[in-house]
Amino acid sequence: METKNETRVVVGAGAVAPPGPPEPRRDEAPLAVVRGLAELHFVRRDVAGFGAFLEDFGLLPAATEGRRRSYRGTWAGPACVTVAEGARDGFAGTTFLVASADEVETLAAGLGLQAERYGGGLAVSLTDPAGTRVRVAAGLDGHAARDERPALRFNFGHRGARHNRTQRPPRAAAEVQRLGHVVLETTRFRAMLDWYRHTLGMIVSDFLYLDDLPERGPVMAFLRCDRGDEPTDHHTLALHLGMACGLSHAAFQVTDLDAIAAGGEHLAAQGHRRVWGIGRHILGSQLFDYWRGPAGDLFEHYADGDLFDASVPPGWEPMYASGLSQWGPPVNRDFLGTQLRPSLLAKACRALADRDNDVDLAAARGLIKAMGS
Repeated sequence: METKNETRVVVGAGAVAPPGPPEPRRDEAPLAVVRGLAELHFVRRDVAGFGAFLEDFGLLPAATEGRRRSYRGTWAGPACVTVAEGARDGFAGTTFLVASADEVETLAAGLGLQAERYGGGLAVSLTDPAGTRVRVAAGLDGHAARDERPALRFNFGHRGARHNRTQRPPRAAAEVQRLGHVVLETTRFRAMLDWYRHTLGMIVSDFLYLDDLPERGPVMAFLRCDRGDEPTDHHTLALHLGMACGLSHAAFQVTDLDAIAAGGEHLAAQGHRRVWGIGRHILGSQLFDYWRGPAGDLFEHYADGDLFDASVPPGWEPMYASGLSQWGPPVNRDFLGTQLRPSLLAKACRALADRDNDVDLAAARGLIKAMGS
């Protein structure tokens, strides 16, 4: 039996988009074209406690500089998480990569800003419409690749790839290979979508809209880097309309399903809390498992995500909670952030009182319905 989350409408392949003005997947004259997401930045009152969680999650210590620590994956490249000591816990922004220092200089000059030395390379600091700091950098110092368990070989039906040996990966911290993507909630979805397309040159893989309000256009977008003919992650950034602005979750790639499962056993044994998983997403197709960090942030292990080149047109989907996974446990209010708490009601009141955003009563009702489906 067909369900709504099994329907995929692809604009550009002969299907019709939802009613409303046409929605471009890309900006035709972006200020820069980023090639990847390098770093996420956090501020924590308890840097050591956060670091212990990151190591249980599978990240490796990279450097300690005073009250600032950084963590890396097994793949070669810069550190992918930095954490600095501060008076309040918070998400402090992102660093995206471009191909050359010249691109950093061009972006800075076009915005009337000054590029600065950063991490052995050159960077310019921007602020997106939600107030998140976004650093665009090139030439960052990198770490050499570290040894890791190779992906497992499976015996599938009549095709046996493994002979005369067992296969029992240890229960240990998952070996995080790299930072994959970040998902941001925002009350200013339209401005954020336009900004990331225009300023960073990102292109949309999938749009999601509210089934009762299709004429208003998308309320969520999965964006990938534009690397031309070179396939890249289905999304490096996702944006969704919500009652506040901030980090929804951060996602880190591991090698395979066993790394997700065994890494999850290790996290549970250390007293950390699984939020949702293990399952497989629909948009992006990743195998996923979500865990809550000590300050409440959401971190994802994933493997086997889709790779698209720049030729693939965007999909259009109605937003439903049931459309978040192909299989796995039912999505819950903890993951969706829809528990009826005073803090949620306060966020909703502030969002509705602000006339300079995309949240009104109709949108709020539509989001509640979509997340309750």
